[in-house]
Amino acid sequence: AAAEEDDDDDIDLFGSDDEEEDQEAAKVREERLRQYAEKKAKKPGLIAKSSILLDVKPWDDETDMAKMEECVRSIHMDGLVWGASKLVPVGYGIKKLQIQCVVEDDKVGTDILEEEITKFEDYV
Repeated sequence: AAAEEDDDDDIDLFGSDDEEEDQEAAKVREERLRQYAEKKAKKPGLIAKSSILLDVKPWDDETDMAKMEECVRSIHMDGLVWGASKLVPVGYGIKKLQIQCVVEDDKVGTDILEEEITKFEDYV
C-alpha cells in the first residue's frame, strides 16, 4: 500500500514537466501584453466636456440685444462652441439673453467666460 501512495505523488495532474512549454507560454504572454500596451497607448484619453447655459443680463432696458448676442458670440477660444440662444423676459419689458455653450473642461472655465463677457461694458 505504501508503494502505491508513492506512485500517486509522482503524477502531477495540473502541471507540466516541460519547461520549454512554460517558457514558450511566457513569451506568448509577454508578446500579447506588449501588443495590448501599444494599442492602449494609441487610444486617446477621454475629454471632459460641460454644457453650460449662461444668462447674460443687459445693462439697461434700452440695450440692443442683437448687438449684445453678437458680442458674446464673438468670443472665440479653443474648446468653446456656442449653441442656441433665446431672449427670456425678466420683467417690465426687459429681456435677458440665455445662451448655450459647450466647453472642454481642461481648456475653458466659467470664470474665463464670465471675464470675457463682462468686458462688453456697454451691453452687459
